[in-house]
Amino acid sequence: MQKLIVIVGPTAVGKTKLSIEVAKRFNGEIISGDSMQVYRGMDVGTAKITADEMEGIPHHFINIKEPDETFSVAEFQTLVRQKITEIADRHAIPIIVGGTGLYIQSVLYDYQFSESASEHPRLDLLDKNHLELYKQLESIDPESAKKIHPNNVRRVIRALEIYENTGKTMTEMQSEQQKSYFYDTALIGLTMERDLLYSRINKRVDIMLKAGLLNEVESLYNGGISRDAQSVKAIGYKEIYDFLDGNIPFEDAIVQLKKNSRNYAKRQLTWFRNKMDVTWFDMTEEREHLKKTTEIIDFIAGKLQIKSNT
Repeated sequence: MQKLIVIVGPTAVGKTKLSIEVAKRFNGEIISGDSMQVYRGMDVGTAKITADEMEGIPHHFINIKEPDETFSVAEFQTLVRQKITEIADRHAIPIIVGGTGLYIQSVLYDYQFSESASEHPRLDLLDKNHLELYKQLESIDPESAKKIHPNNVRRVIRALEIYENTGKTMTEMQSEQQKSYFYDTALIGLTMERDLLYSRINKRVDIMLKAGLLNEVESLYNGGISRDAQSVKAIGYKEIYDFLDGNIPFEDAIVQLKKNSRNYAKRQLTWFRNKMDVTWFDMTEEREHLKKTTEIIDFIAGKLQIKSNT
């Protein structure tokens, strides 16, 4: 059974830094598990890793799509599983790193996607308002609809996306899903004390602004990328589009961006805790980073029965 390392957790928790250390120790190659880092020209707002930060470690599924293209969970599953095989053929260890829970889950478990399903279901979904989407979900999967608030458009769309890609409702998929992994997996989650995490998220937004986030979003906006594009639905882009459309002042857009980022981090943690069998490591103490990294390395080595490079 192919060995696989997976590092998950909320935005700004430190996944990128840890993943480089893990890759060095286990001759690893990193697969991005972020559904928005696939888009070219969206570097600042997605906190995309830089060439210097990669430290020579191969990274995959970054900058593979144009901003006006769509990217589905079914496509992600297919591409990532192919890449895992390629990496293994090079006698390296594949490492999935990211925070898009459904996408990562589709790789880890035996999700079956219908060949006749739409490759890009979001195009139709994004044309509808949140109440229309919710009514559609109620008619297709009333059990899931009971668990999802109508205003939580992201979750509603993901539930509909599962149905479009598999022909099965999310409720059916969850009941049928095998709890055993598709790979021999070491699944690590990073977390930290909430106030510190939220502070890091706010600081990250400030850093993004200094790094040119506004110019990046303006480039998409002036380049004709519609606000209905899947890429522009990402946090950091939709808020600034509201500003560029003249709907809100720039300061309000940034306040909303930070709030949405914090709420997203909370949803990420809830997803991983409820949907996946994660072994968690608390990264709150910055002074304990080296110790925590060593603990994680040791956990992976023991879980997968592999040796780390010293």
